[in-house]
Amino acid sequence: MIGPNGEGKSNLLEAVELLGSLRSHRTSSDRDLIAHGEKESCLRARTIEGDVLQLALRRSGGRTAQRNGKVLERQHNLLGSLRCVGFSALDLELVRGEPAGRRQWLDRVVLQLEPVYGELLSRYGRLLRQRSQLLRRGLGGTEANALLDAFDLQMAVIGTRLHRRRARALRRLEPLASAWQQRLSGGRELLELAYQSGTKLEGVEAEEPWRAALQEQLAAQRSEEWRLGQCGVGPHRDEVGLLLGGQPARRYGSAGQQRTLVLALKLAELELVGEVIGEPPLLLLDDVLAELDPGRQHLLLEAVGEGHQCLVSATHLEAFKGGWRQDSQVIRMQAGQVATDA
Repeated sequence: MIGPNGEGKSNLLEAVELLGSLRSHRTSSDRDLIAHGEKESCLRARTIEGDVLQLALRRSGGRTAQRNGKVLERQHNLLGSLRCVGFSALDLELVRGEPAGRRQWLDRVVLQLEPVYGELLSRYGRLLRQRSQLLRRGLGGTEANALLDAFDLQMAVIGTRLHRRRARALRRLEPLASAWQQRLSGGRELLELAYQSGTKLEGVEAEEPWRAALQEQLAAQRSEEWRLGQCGVGPHRDEVGLLLGGQPARRYGSAGQQRTLVLALKLAELELVGEVIGEPPLLLLDDVLAELDPGRQHLLLEAVGEGHQCLVSATHLEAFKGGWRQDSQVIRMQAGQVATDA
């Protein structure tokens, strides 16, 4: 997809990602996804299997999802219809930004593997908000503590399921991401991923010990929670450690190494989802070549050209040579409109 900056290339890729994951990597507010002056936005796509997917976003709030003209009871039922992995310059915050961004990336990976994971995330988020509201009231007393006990039991059950799925996914991603980092860096860089749980647990990761540990830690920090008005343990405190050569990539990695690291994570995600689901997801690359030196550009294009369906945005075609030019369909983007080369 070729066109000058500001013509709508990123918007098109974001729309595809939103249909596939129900999330935008750019914003958490649907209002930011609706054109100025409009009351709603509607995304529609046809998959290679022939399914017609539709997602309507309303400025007043709420979404409506459809598959083949049938309104779905929940938008999460759309997940799995279109799997995709996206990369843009904003994804560099995976390395440079706060832990929340790395948690969200890992959550998106697990969602691709297990769409039911979205329900677990939603339930945990509601529990956390309700529990935090109770803590901020600072009421204390027998009745409030009994209510917190009930919250703790539910949070321990749901939180454990989130913890275990995240840990399992990261264990499967690490060897793939490490191999991609070596390939894209010409064998010069060693990448390690570390799951740093927001719940202290030694040894086994079986569900029952982890649930008991989370519930005990919630109870043990009760007095501190009343003082601070927030919950200090659980999946919302998880961190994903990214190490290059044994050192935190956030502090010691160069700009080029950090870009390559994010690409390695995305390509590992692409490979893992393809292995589990049985077919590779769609790869979305938003002006990614502008972020890489020529050597890494060549390695990336060589890697993703091996059997992956890609949507790639760029301002010019010069970097795409040989097989890429011959096997690709070129889409021209101008003022939000698309046209294909003859």
